[in-house]
Amino acid sequence: MEWRQQTSVSCADAFNEAQRWIEEVTGKLFGCNDFRAALENGVLLCDLINQLKPGIIKRVNRLSTPIAGLDNVNVFLKACGKLGLNESQLFHPGDLQDLSTRVTLRRDESNRRLKNVLITIYWLGRKAHLDAFYSGPQLNFKAFEGLLGLALSKCYFFFTCFCCQYYLNFFFIINNWG
Repeated sequence: MEWRQQTSVSCADAFNEAQRWIEEVTGKLFGCNDFRAALENGVLLCDLINQLKPGIIKRVNRLSTPIAGLDNVNVFLKACGKLGLNESQLFHPGDLQDLSTRVTLRRDESNRRLKNVLITIYWLGRKAHLDAFYSGPQLNFKAFEGLLGLALSKCYFFFTCFCCQYYLNFFFIINNWG
């Protein structure tokens, strides 16, 4: 079953936006309709973060083994930490494992794990948005409102406005315009 049919409507926009952003930033298509399977080997994730911060990951393991995939995911998560993401903003490497062969709670557990991955993509997108040296495609944060809740989205909007106002005030003071 396709991942879009397995998740709640509130997360569908986030899945679509995360896929769009990853594909645009990396220049590579997912190649399938399964969000988890497309990211499971970690290659796209490593390519994504290397586009955001070139050279942060020195080597991507392109072997098609589960161990290579787990290695790539761990390297990606470590690179996210180097960019300043907190551990609470990162998914667990096991969140990309296929649970379809497990009988107990596989659908609910799989959805929870995929939401964890989306949350990491959201925070990584925010980091890219705030990076003055990154000028590539931007993540649409509004698509994540259903996942994160409207409150977090509004909080981010007001935080961004506050920061912009702070820097504008600072700019005017430096230039004796205010």
